[in-house]
Order: sequence, then structure tokens, then C-alpha cells
Amino acid sequence: MGTNKIKPLNFSGTYIDAKYVENVENYPINRRTIVVNPEESDAYLNETSRSIIPAFSSTILNDTIIKEAKSLLLLEVVETKNIGKIVFESGWDLLGNFPGVDFPKDVPLWKSPQDEAGILKVDPYFMARQSSQPEHQEKFSVKVNLWYAPSLTDCAIHNQHDFLEIHTQIFGRGSMQKFKENDFSTLYEDLLMIEGYTQIIPFCQVHKQQKYTYPWHQYYADTDCIWMAIEYHPIKNSHKVGKRE
Repeated sequence: MGTNKIKPLNFSGTYIDAKYVENVENYPINRRTIVVNPEESDAYLNETSRSIIPAFSSTILNDTIIKEAKSLLLLEVVETKNIGKIVFESGWDLLGNFPGVDFPKDVPLWKSPQDEAGILKVDPYFMARQSSQPEHQEKFSVKVNLWYAPSLTDCAIHNQHDFLEIHTQIFGRGSMQKFKENDFSTLYEDLLMIEGYTQIIPFCQVHKQQKYTYPWHQYYADTDCIWMAIEYHPIKNSHKVGKRE
């Protein structure tokens, strides 16, 4: 594979330009861009002062060069005026309107199209901080999409996923919340999400046979919010594939 292989993501549009870049080498960032490192290895900037984008984290960059990274997700907010109109772009709909989704139609939670960014090799135990260093890797299909919710929206408490997930705040301010039970009064953790921040550790516990258990959790929108879900879907029979070169 050559360097800087760019894949535009299918939810790019008038308001947000989104792309996935593989085998990153001396890649220029000319405008203010949220840069997400979805890998378990660090990314590096080409600056005099050593700058790192740690594994599974993000930052906001402008007028710089990314020296090296295995892959990155790049999101540039192109237009903020009337940004709520993003939900009228192609493929967006209320979550409750998606086929096969059991979700109340009166909750204003909007979802963009989902796209597969690429196939990554990750140690899920290391990602969940159940081990201190990567020991074995599994293959994951990394799928991404945007969400939109207006201010003061509870986006529904839930605890079921068959994948690992983290989230990146793209616009506005919200929080990822944990609950002891399926009850808002049992809130015990409120992880604040501001623009450019990524929830670096998935909420789940990793088990054998690619099983994951989550606490009751939800996203809450303090302001009008756009955030990105980054889902690591396990590829069956990919256990212990060895270190990625």
C-alpha cells in the first residue's frame, strides 16, 4: 500500500468533511481539523517540539504536518451556521425510523449513514485497559457514523452491544454517562465531552469468544451536539493474529 491512502466517508457533506487515511506519512493539516487515532499505536506530528496523538485518542490540529500514523480519522467542521440542518443531508434519519430498530420515534436522536473506515488489528483487552500492554491482536471492522441531538436530550439508557465502541465529540458539548440501573436516578459517572475529545476507553468489559458486557449508559446532549461513534466490530475467528508490523 502507498502512503496517505484517503477514503472519503459517506456522511461527509456541507457541514462536516470526514475522511479515513491509512499509512499516514507527512500528511498536511491545513485547516482546523479534529484528528482521531483509532489505532493502539501512537501517531506523531512533524514539529520541533515532540507531539504525540496517543492510541484511541484525538486532538484538534491546524497548520501542521502529521509525520507518521498507521491510520487516522479526520473531521473538519466546514460550516457551523444552521448546522442542525445536517440531519436533512442524504441518509440521515431519526433513529426510531431505521428499519429493525426498537427506539421511540419521539426522541430527537438523529443518525447519519454508517461507513466502514477499514480493518484494524487491536488487542481488545489492552483497549479496555484490562491489560497493561498489547499481548495479542484481533481483527476488527471499524465502522463510523455521526449522531445529532438538540440540547438537553437524553439519548436513551442501554447496555447491549456486540462490539467495542468509543465516541468523539465533533460539535457542541455533551457527556457519556453510566448508571447502576436502567434508571436516570442511578447515575454514577458523567464523562464530559467537549469538541475534539474522544472517550479513549470503551465502557465495556471484554470476555472470551469476542463477548462484551456494558454497564447501563447513554449519551446526553448539554447543547446541540454532533458526535461520532467509532465501533470496533469483531471479525470472527481472528483471535491471536500476532503483532501488527
